Amino acid sequence: MASTVWKGHLTFGLVSLPIKLFSAARSETVSFNQLHKSDHSRVKQVLFCQLEDKPVPRNELVKGYEYEKDKYVVLDDEDVKKAAPTTARTMEILEFVKADEVDAVYMESSYYVAPDEAGEKPYSLLYEGLRKTGYVALAKVAMHNREHVVIVRPGSRGLILHTMYYADEVRKVEEFRTDTTLIRDKELELATTLIASLAAPFEPEKYTDTYRENLMAMIKAKVEGKQLVEAPTTEKLAPVIDIMEALKMSLAQAKKPVRSTQGAAAQAPASSQQETATRPKKSRKTSAG
Repeated sequence: MASTVWKGHLTFGLVSLPIKLFSAARSETVSFNQLHKSDHSRVKQVLFCQLEDKPVPRNELVKGYEYEKDKYVVLDDEDVKKAAPTTARTMEILEFVKADEVDAVYMESSYYVAPDEAGEKPYSLLYEGLRKTGYVALAKVAMHNREHVVIVRPGSRGLILHTMYYADEVRKVEEFRTDTTLIRDKELELATTLIASLAAPFEPEKYTDTYRENLMAMIKAKVEGKQLVEAPTTEKLAPVIDIMEALKMSLAQAKKPVRSTQGAAAQAPASSQQETATRPKKSRKTSAG
């Protein structure tokens, strides 16, 4: 099991249960070190004092908040601890809301919630109660130097917690809207048919990071002194001229046998596969491209 990122009690009403959180997911990227171009030796960052113009070791650093230009108030670790709210050790459920009312744009990071010693029964009770009612719990918890509002929901095997952005952190873009008066009934009918023809069970393991795979293949080739092979480029798409014709041709193409996911992934990036699945052929002037 991954290392615990938070440990404390989850409370709802007069019920309290000990829990611990650990990360449910993390991004995987290809990391690079910074090297000196001339000799490929590692370089390191050096912190300088602007006033004395000399390097400063990290053990001489303190936290400073700039309240006016070039004026700082200094906080030490004890000051920061004193500011920690009660949610640093106790996660109190504030209310329950219907799961379908929570817009996914508010979701930030995901964590698995595991019961700690003697917490199995109330944990199971909360899990089953949420699963049966279709509600999720809204709570607050302090970790990683800030207080988060969180969603606790039932997953397939236990409770999952999502930290959320506050309302003032989510951009309110007034011009971001959809004009559904532009579409015709027949276009909508064909679009929904196309969606149904491409519907499939959610299987996240089918998809991989092609960009990361290409980078690693390039690195491996360089290590082995082999010739580099460039990834296939995607062709530039032209705007759709006749949307009805494009939908019809897309439906016809969707009915043809599709290569296996593994075979397709080995030959083209995932993004280009999805574009190809919906892209009309070029043989008709009225189609896209």
